[in-house]
Amino acid sequence: MSKRTSETVTQSVIEKKSKSWSLGLVNSMINPDYIIKQTDRIVVIRDKYPKAKIHYLVLPREDISSIHKLNSSHIDLLNEFGLLFEQLKDQHQEFTLQAGFHAVPSLQRLHMHVISKDMISTWLKTKAHWNSFNTSFFLPYTDVIKELQNKGTITKIGPEKHKDLLATPLKCNQCSYVPKNLPKLKEHLLSHQ
Repeated sequence: MSKRTSETVTQSVIEKKSKSWSLGLVNSMINPDYIIKQTDRIVVIRDKYPKAKIHYLVLPREDISSIHKLNSSHIDLLNEFGLLFEQLKDQHQEFTLQAGFHAVPSLQRLHMHVISKDMISTWLKTKAHWNSFNTSFFLPYTDVIKELQNKGTITKIGPEKHKDLLATPLKCNQCSYVPKNLPKLKEHLLSHQ
């Protein structure tokens, strides 16, 4: 698909669906203030509400609503996601970056998070925010591509597991510290700087 065709497809999706907050990523994909990198098939944007010092979203121009709509025909696209992740790691060598997908995305449009492990952010406000990146609710990029290659699809988690993962007790992602609450955890994270 040419860049021009991709932009037309993206624009038509925006025009049809821009009313819903869950589609906010589509609007950000065309906002130059958020765009970090782009190719014919992919746009990398800054997360509007970053949960760490570095927090980007990697999105396809193609209208794919979530990881659960991926199939084996998307392996090349996901390989390109991985190449962009490697480029971002090269640009931010002072940070430990991880890439992955939420098992149950809250926003429509497939998106891969590229996020630094520090998790220092004023936007990190709830236990669910923390657990969405620091439990198995966060599916590492390498696991997702491997499952797609082996099974041709990504397994959904059930509502009970979804709820349990987001309610998991807090624990530092860099040591064994177990805080009483999120403010204590955020204070502790500063000691890893």
